[in-house]
Amino acid sequence: MTSANFLESDLPVPAEIPVSERSGPKRFCNRELSWLGFNWRVLGEASNPRVPLLERVRFLSISAANLDEFYTVRVAGLRELAKEGNTTPAADGLTPAEQLELIDKDARRLLQSQQATWNNLKEELESEGIILLTRDKLTKADRSFLDDRFLNNVFPVLSPLAIDPAHPFPFIPNTGFCLALQLERIRDGRPLQALVPIPSLIERFVRLPSEAGCHRFLPLEELLLIHVDQLFPGYKAKGSCTFRLLRDSDLEVEEEAEDLVREFEVALKRRRRGEVVRIKMSAGAPEELRRVIMDELQINEGQVIEIMGLIGVVDLKELVLDARHDLQWPAFQPRVPERVQDHEGDMFAAIRQKDMLLHHPYETFDMVVRFLQQAARDPNVVAIKQTLYRTSKNSPIVAALCEAAEDGKSVTALVELKARFDEAANIRQSRRLERAGAHVVYGFINYKTHAKISTVVRREGDQLVTYTHYGTGNYHPDTAKIYTDLSFFTCDPALGRDATKVFNYVGGYAEPAGLENLSISPLDLKSTILTRLEEESAHAKAGRPAEVWVKMNSLIEPDVIDALYKASQDGVKISLVIRGICGLRPGIKGLSENIRVKSVVGRFLEHSRIACFGNGHGLPSKKARVYFSSADWMGRNLNRRVETLVEAKNPTVKAQIVSQIMAANLADEAQSWIMNPDGSYTRFPADKTSFNCHRFFMENPSLSGRGSAGAKDVPKLMHSYD
Repeated sequence: MTSANFLESDLPVPAEIPVSERSGPKRFCNRELSWLGFNWRVLGEASNPRVPLLERVRFLSISAANLDEFYTVRVAGLRELAKEGNTTPAADGLTPAEQLELIDKDARRLLQSQQATWNNLKEELESEGIILLTRDKLTKADRSFLDDRFLNNVFPVLSPLAIDPAHPFPFIPNTGFCLALQLERIRDGRPLQALVPIPSLIERFVRLPSEAGCHRFLPLEELLLIHVDQLFPGYKAKGSCTFRLLRDSDLEVEEEAEDLVREFEVALKRRRRGEVVRIKMSAGAPEELRRVIMDELQINEGQVIEIMGLIGVVDLKELVLDARHDLQWPAFQPRVPERVQDHEGDMFAAIRQKDMLLHHPYETFDMVVRFLQQAARDPNVVAIKQTLYRTSKNSPIVAALCEAAEDGKSVTALVELKARFDEAANIRQSRRLERAGAHVVYGFINYKTHAKISTVVRREGDQLVTYTHYGTGNYHPDTAKIYTDLSFFTCDPALGRDATKVFNYVGGYAEPAGLENLSISPLDLKSTILTRLEEESAHAKAGRPAEVWVKMNSLIEPDVIDALYKASQDGVKISLVIRGICGLRPGIKGLSENIRVKSVVGRFLEHSRIACFGNGHGLPSKKARVYFSSADWMGRNLNRRVETLVEAKNPTVKAQIVSQIMAANLADEAQSWIMNPDGSYTRFPADKTSFNCHRFFMENPSLSGRGSAGAKDVPKLMHSYD
């Protein structure tokens, strides 16, 4: 099998395919099917014996949540195109209708696999004393406990609803979960159909008193079936089913919206009432009840997926118990950079010493929060500018910006209202910032601002010094605990000027002139990438070493893929670590024989975007050109968003990115899936001695930010084993 260690192994023997596939649309993998392939890899971790049991349950839940979002956005969009008769093919040549057919087939297999995975996990959970009961397994004492629990904690928030001409079918929101009942009146046998919508704020699994150290749970729908006589007095249940639906959640905003916030508030209400895209229903539902549900929701058979098993797999995350840390990943405490400690926590002093790159979550995101909190409280700080794409509900960053504004500092917050599924939260944050006196900017209507930039202007003597933070991930303290991202701090005047020009561009529509160390979408980021690839081709043709290393979440932009193909054909060796969607087909003779691709899926979600170009010296090399970015190589990121591409020039930062972060990802075997020429993936057969990049980063210090500790103890690629 092909080695997953791209750092030390040779390129595999290329596959041969027909010439027509090398030059036509079949040179690309389909975006949607590639995404489903990624979610298969996520689900694969739920069956990985090297992953702790409750973490496997979490992976199963994540795969279900991922699939829900995929249907509410991507599949919903394709359905609209197909319904309108749109036959425009995707880059790989498939029309919307053809894609929907393939998606449906693969997604149904994925759902079946989720249920099979759950059945296996359920047995393992039972052996560890975590038991999911059915109502026929309850003791008399359990029933007594549940009677009290139902009356006091569940019954008050339920709204049982009859379905008849006097009671129209209720609106059920996106991801809404319902119990449907076929009832019969006890006194005269009169039939009644009814619904019990289950509020999302109620826990899905009711916890029963522990017995002999066991943690026992009952699904909420089972509790409701026990108490049908209290929900519908005088009736008995003759049949039942559960169902969960997904609605179109894509968001449309009028381009000429005069008040963008108000327009988004209206659009969010429209989203809530979007068309039903898919419904999952428990197998064996009474036919009459099934038909009424389908008619009322205006769906056809193709949109119904019958599930033999648990509806709402996403809710299994509730079973990841705090009381069972022994079944989860060992606790990990992120490091505080030594250089910050050398300066007694003073971020500005640490950054003044020299540029600093933090690698989250291995180095704590608290340093980003501290940077802004210190800026808010520092009397010498005169201005703060900040982008906000996604952040936490009670964001300490937003709190710091409000504190700074209330203290009289000039605060500009660039809030992106179009951050999918975070629109409502961002509206609330923007209102809060405005009340504090901050200047809130919403950017372009037709471009999302996805760049991650923060600037702090500080008076030092008779000068103003700009401290700048560029990131690859969101300003979100919660996700920063599980997403791998880069945070770059600098007081380099050129990078500060570049950041200011980006803020002015988004706030005032004036295209920035003369960016010194930064490329941005939609202006020149894509052309910078293409130029670097052309330069590598020139080096290869001239007989010089030519190599490219790239790490992304997604690679789908056709022009960039074609440029990678051309570079490969010119002799450039290209190693790609693409976590999710990949539209490029690697290892094909005459097309991509010098390209290999792998996906790293493990304890942390790979999220940083990095591109390294050998620059005539191969890789790794001190003379390489090294970039980090907020942008994946997708059409939306390169052409329809405001994104940043920062070139790292500080030697220590470059060494950290190339010789630590990229080298470790390329060397990883324990969490790597190798992409085949046909677009499928094969998990590398790792064992406990296989190199694991996440473990390496957890156990070893990074180069940047070492301060007085020095870099002598920063090891080459190695870590402890189980």
